[in-house]
Amino acid sequence: MATRSNLVNLDALIKREDFAASNEATTFETVNTISLRDFTPGGLIGPSLRKPDFQRETNHWVPDQVVSLLECFVNGDLIPSVILWQSPTYLFVIDGGHRLSVIKAWVEDDYGDGAISQSFFGYQISADQKKAADRTRELVAERVGKWQHYLARSNDTNLEPEERRKLSTAISRGIPIQWVRGDADKAENSFFKINTKGTPLDDLEELLLSNRRKPVPIAARAIIRAGKGHRYWSAFEQDVAKRIEESARNLHISLFDPELQTPIKTLDLPLGGPKGVRTALQVLIDVILIAIRNQQGLPKEVSNQEDDLDGSATVQVLDKTLRLIRRLTGNDGGSLGLHPAVYFYGPTGRHSGAMFMGTVTLLAKKIANGDGEFFKKFTSVRPQLEHLLIEQKDLVATILQKHSSKSRIDRYASVLDQTIRTLIEGKSVGEGDLVNFAGLEGKIITGATDSSPKKFSDDSKSEVFIRTALASAVKCPICDGYLDTIKSVSYDHIKRAEDGGAATAKNLQLTHPYCNQSIKN
Repeated sequence: MATRSNLVNLDALIKREDFAASNEATTFETVNTISLRDFTPGGLIGPSLRKPDFQRETNHWVPDQVVSLLECFVNGDLIPSVILWQSPTYLFVIDGGHRLSVIKAWVEDDYGDGAISQSFFGYQISADQKKAADRTRELVAERVGKWQHYLARSNDTNLEPEERRKLSTAISRGIPIQWVRGDADKAENSFFKINTKGTPLDDLEELLLSNRRKPVPIAARAIIRAGKGHRYWSAFEQDVAKRIEESARNLHISLFDPELQTPIKTLDLPLGGPKGVRTALQVLIDVILIAIRNQQGLPKEVSNQEDDLDGSATVQVLDKTLRLIRRLTGNDGGSLGLHPAVYFYGPTGRHSGAMFMGTVTLLAKKIANGDGEFFKKFTSVRPQLEHLLIEQKDLVATILQKHSSKSRIDRYASVLDQTIRTLIEGKSVGEGDLVNFAGLEGKIITGATDSSPKKFSDDSKSEVFIRTALASAVKCPICDGYLDTIKSVSYDHIKRAEDGGAATAKNLQLTHPYCNQSIKN
C-alpha cells in the first residue's frame, strides 16, 4: 500500500471550477480524442479543461503509476477513455483527471513542484510533495524520457527507429473522449455513478465531496493549504473570502508549522503532526467538529450542518476553531502553551493522533461547559502531569493500542481528565491508575519489546533526542511546566511593574501566557 508521503500531487495541473451555477444543457460538435498537442502552447482543449469542484484531488498515484501511464502513452498501449462534459464556458473532466494531469505534467515538467504547482499552492510545497516529485522526474527520465528531450530531437534525422516511433506516437496519438450529454446535474450524477466502480471514492473523499458546500469541509480545505490552492470559498463576497483565508492561514501555522522532519532534531514540533494533505484533512475535520460542538455535543457530523450560502457559517467555524487552538498554543493571554513533545508525541517521536485529539476534546468540553476553573486547577498540577506523560509514554501508547481506533480519542480524553482530577485531589497517579482509568483493569499490559537491530532507526534517534532535549528544556517559573519557547511564550516582570519592577533583563522571566495573565495576576 502506498504511503501518503509517496503520492504525487498533480492537483494544480488542471484547475477547478464550480459549474453548478450554470445548469444549461449544451449542444455541440464533439471531438473524439485529446492529444498531447492540446497541452502545448497554442493548444485548444487544454486551456479549457476544468475539474468540477466535486472532483477528488489529483493526488492518489505513486511515481510508478505516473510513469506507467506515460510509458503506455509513448508506446501506443491502450489508455482508457476520459469522460468530459461541456458547459457554455469550459470542458469539465468527469473522469480521467489523473490521466490528463499526467500528460500535462510531462509537458510542463511539473510533478507537484514546478511553476504551475508552486503558484497554485502559494509557494508552500511540503518536503514529502517535493520528494515524490523528484522521484517521479527521475523515473520519467530513466524509463520514458523528458518531453523536452523529445522536442529537441523532433527534427533529428538520425534517430534510431525505436526512438522515432516513440516520438511519432507521442506527437500523433490521442486519448479517447466520451462525452456526457445533458445539464450540470446529469454530469454530477455521472461522476458519482462512475466512482462507485473501478477506484471508488474512499470515506474521506465521499464525505468532502457530498458535503462540499457545508462550512466544515470548506474550512478544512482552506486550512490545509493555508488559504492557498483552489478557493472553494470563491463564491463568497471578497471581504468574507479574505477573513476565511486569514483565519485558515493562522490555523495552518498553529497546527502544522514547522513541517515535521524525521529523525527529530528539534523540539519545535507541529501540534497537528505531518501536513500530508489526506491525513491532515481528517485531523482538521475532527478538530473543527470538536471546536464547534455545544454542551449537547452537537453537531455530531459534518452533514448535520446546512450548506453555507454566504460564507458566514465558515467564518464562524474558523473563529471557533482558532479560539480553541489558541488555548493550546500561541501568545494570546489564555494560551496554555502545551509543549507538543510532551502532550502530542509518542515514545518514538511519532505524532499521536489520539493524544492530540483527546487533549483537544477534553479542553473543548471544558470551554463549552464554561468551566474556567479547570484551567487554573490544571496549571496547579501541570508539572506532575507532564512528568507522568513523559515517564509513561510507552504505557500510554500501549493503552491506546488496546482500544479500537474509533474509541482511542474519547478514551484518552477520559484518561487525561481522570488523571488531572486525581492529581488535583492531591493523590499520586501510577501505572496501575492509568490502566484502571483506561478501563483495562485486570488485563495484562505490556510495553515495547527491545530488539537488536544493527542500525539506529529514525524512531530510536527521535526518541533519544526528545528525551535528552526535554531534560534541559526551559520551564515556566510560575507553574514549573515545560515552555514551548518558539510558539508560546510571555515576557513577564519578576517584580510587578505596579510594585516598582523595572523593565530590565534582570527583572524579566519567560512564562506561559496563561500563567502570566491568569495565575500570577
